[in-house]
Amino acid sequence: MRALFTLIHRWIGLSIASFIVVSGLTGAIISWDHELDDLINPHLMYSAQQGERLPPLEIIRRVQAAEPRVFITYMALNPEAGKTYELVVEPKTDPVTGRLYDLDFNRLYYDPVTGAEVGRRNWGAAWPVTRETVISFLYKLHYMYHIPAMWGTDRWGYWLLGIVALVWTIDCFIGFYLTLPLRQAKRKHRAAETERQSGKSYWERWKPAWKIKTNGSAYRINFDIHRAFGLWFWLVLFVVAFTGFSLNLYREVFYPVMSMVSKVTPDIFATRPPTPIDQPIVPKLTFSEILRKGEAEAKALGIKEPPGALFYAPRWGVYGVSLFEPGEGHGTGGVGPEFLTFDQGDGRSLGRRTPWKGTAADIFVQAQFPLHSGRILGIPGRILISLAGLVCVALAITGVVIWYRKRRARVRVRVAELDRSAPMLQPVAIRAKR
Repeated sequence: MRALFTLIHRWIGLSIASFIVVSGLTGAIISWDHELDDLINPHLMYSAQQGERLPPLEIIRRVQAAEPRVFITYMALNPEAGKTYELVVEPKTDPVTGRLYDLDFNRLYYDPVTGAEVGRRNWGAAWPVTRETVISFLYKLHYMYHIPAMWGTDRWGYWLLGIVALVWTIDCFIGFYLTLPLRQAKRKHRAAETERQSGKSYWERWKPAWKIKTNGSAYRINFDIHRAFGLWFWLVLFVVAFTGFSLNLYREVFYPVMSMVSKVTPDIFATRPPTPIDQPIVPKLTFSEILRKGEAEAKALGIKEPPGALFYAPRWGVYGVSLFEPGEGHGTGGVGPEFLTFDQGDGRSLGRRTPWKGTAADIFVQAQFPLHSGRILGIPGRILISLAGLVCVALAITGVVIWYRKRRARVRVRVAELDRSAPMLQPVAIRAKR
């Protein structure tokens, strides 16, 4: 059984090693995506103007007048002091061609005092990678590899990396099993080893797996790094792998399975099928009307936090009002703020989402992104996730080195065997020619 698991672990590792390297490196960086973006692109993120801030609805009105080709899909209403208004936008359908407008931007930045546009960029663009898009390029590379939409769906990248994460989750258990010491009964043929280990407890025989023998050979150090890093970071790596699967295959696998095994409060975006990519829904109500509805419903529900952001999902026809104090957009533990959703046509309420509230299954579902990003533990959690990303790279590289060294050794053995057998086969070959 151990030999079979070793074989499975080897080929799983080789098949996903490149994905693990890319995901590990990008994950280590994007744990700090907002801070890095602010540092690299202050001309977009900050305003030097002094004075009273224009109302967010006035900024929305100006954007809609200047860019009738787009839907505004997200806007923070109370950005931090000194920050610009950032608006996320998506293209509408061109009535002439019946296809989405071909835009070279999906973010707009407006000065909060003058109301003038200060810049735009194509967040997450695959190419060209510029100063303004490098962080978002890494972000999208991390979770969907920039695989373009094909055959009516843009989910190919999500599916690919979701499957990789699922396989990695399974391999976490296989790798852990392979670090465990052999049972004494299975090591009878190793007389010297058995004698040396006799009398030792199970933990004493397992303890070397947690250590790196720094005075060993290069191969031994490489092997120890692979095994020890995998053990010390096992829990974090398992959480990252599992949550990577749950986030990428949320609609397709995770939510349906959770709904079968436990009571999950219906998610409007999981239960309401989206329209095709090129058929977004043009809303009948305005952001101003939705904001009034959100304020009224929040008051009726006794929610104290003010409206912090507005959003619209064109493929679902769903408006939303997020409720949070300025600077608290990630919500408690990184799970996100409370928000209310409304239908774009008649404005009826579609539900309320409150962080860390609901059934046990609801809370488990909500915890997936905070666990994956480390935000559930704040700054220490994000540091841990960055370290885990580097550990992923080390595990993938050392695993490939182990396979290569063993393969090279096996090839040498086979060549040596052929060389030894060549003189014995030569007379047979001569007789065959006669």
